[in-house]
Amino acid sequence: MAVVRSDPPKTALNWPALRTTGARARATRATRDVKPDPTKESSTQDLSPRFSGALDNFTPVKAGGAGVALSALNPKNLLLTVAGAAAIAETGIPAGQQAGAYAVLVVIASLRVATAVVIFFALGDRSTQVLDGLKTWLAMHNNAIMAVLMLVIGVKLIDNAISGFST
Repeated sequence: MAVVRSDPPKTALNWPALRTTGARARATRATRDVKPDPTKESSTQDLSPRFSGALDNFTPVKAGGAGVALSALNPKNLLLTVAGAAAIAETGIPAGQQAGAYAVLVVIASLRVATAVVIFFALGDRSTQVLDGLKTWLAMHNNAIMAVLMLVIGVKLIDNAISGFST
């Protein structure tokens, strides 16, 4: 028989209903892993991944290396790059034009990073406030941004599938 706590923690869980130690441990881990509510006032440290705090102190060379490594290892980037390359290859244009089209794809994909770099060099010391504000906004709205991105990609894939059936 499990011991029932008389003072339940300040969560929405019904602790007396959790009779086994294993269930209680799983529930405790679940409450610890809950993301913070973005509507509440909090810092970007709470919303950012754990490793991003270490990235704030990197030198430019280390930051560049970390950026290359993280972007190369990100499955979303890999899939989008492969899909873009496949779409360019399907056009049947000469290799030189394909290379040019792929260069345009890389430039467009790099705009997010390039924008931050341009802001940093253009504004100097004032860029810290602007970039921190953008970082906070992106962290708070990450789910909505990703939802819209996936919706656009999904609609495009469905469009390609439907047009493939009609030809």
